[in-house]
Amino acid sequence: MTSLADLPIRDDLRGLTPYGAPQKPVRIALNVNENTHPVPEEVVAHVTSAVERAMRSINRYPDREFTLLREHLAAYVGEGTTPEQIWAANGSNEIIQHLLQAFGGPGRSVLGFPPTYSMHAIIAAGTGTRWVAAERDADYRLSPATAAAAVERENPDLVFLCAPNNPTGTALGLDTIAAVYEASRGIVMVDEAYAEFMPEGEPSALSLLEGRPRLVVSRTMSKAFAFAGGRLGYLVADPAIADALRLVRLPYHLSALSQAAAVAALEHAPAMLATVGAIREQRDRLLVELARLGYAPHESWANFVLFGGVDDPRATFEYLLAHDILVRDVGIPHHLRVTAGTEAETTEFLEVLGRMNR
Repeated sequence: MTSLADLPIRDDLRGLTPYGAPQKPVRIALNVNENTHPVPEEVVAHVTSAVERAMRSINRYPDREFTLLREHLAAYVGEGTTPEQIWAANGSNEIIQHLLQAFGGPGRSVLGFPPTYSMHAIIAAGTGTRWVAAERDADYRLSPATAAAAVERENPDLVFLCAPNNPTGTALGLDTIAAVYEASRGIVMVDEAYAEFMPEGEPSALSLLEGRPRLVVSRTMSKAFAFAGGRLGYLVADPAIADALRLVRLPYHLSALSQAAAVAALEHAPAMLATVGAIREQRDRLLVELARLGYAPHESWANFVLFGGVDDPRATFEYLLAHDILVRDVGIPHHLRVTAGTEAETTEFLEVLGRMNR
């Protein structure tokens, strides 16, 4: 049987490994930061009806400009956003890929601050863009001075920031984003996949867009909207950014079914987001209870908690898995990450973990 090593794969891809979050049939999956609450039945019915209508013209190509979807996304985002500022794709990963195809590539570089979202570096490799890693401050924070100094030192074509950061949950100040933009000559992307879980009233990087044509804010419907299987990500930026991405996107890259389902979900935004408060409560509960169990949880503005003080992450991971609970080993020594699930899921996770400590 032929192996990957036998194929004439690009030299810069040899030895790399694909994205590898475990997919296991467990009762309680708390490993990939999904919204574990079910979609309300009235929303299921509305989305199903919209998809059924779209099926009646499925023999035709979809709207290449996803006009109606952009209008709904702009209305959801608010803050004066216009449809021309919106670009959408099959998950925020494809958003990242489009940005790297348009502004990165061979001979160009993208700067990031690990530990951060693992797909940033993986997609960079897939587009032939050199990934440059810079260090964070203590406790995974990132100050304006540290971030700007790294940009000035490396002079990258793109900078990727994560707010809140994944996998640490760390907040990112607007002052740091502004400092990075001022120090940069290229595209600055702020990945706000978990923005809806930030504390109430905290400003988004969206507030920095005016007057900054190289700033991009990436969002997703996968997390707060409980739409991970729908694969819908989007960005907000100067309309010229969308013009650049049109040069690299595949024709009709968003299917008619994806567009119809996303529009229908957005029409029920309050219902889809009704669980956000409950998820924040479970996240904050995890911070308290994990510390009570003797672990060292990191403050989180996302829908998950990274916790340290784990003597043997692999053994703990396997122990939880044996009890039908899946968490995430993100490769940080003596740490694991757990998604804030429903109250019942969080309770069982804490009880099982607590029994291991006895």
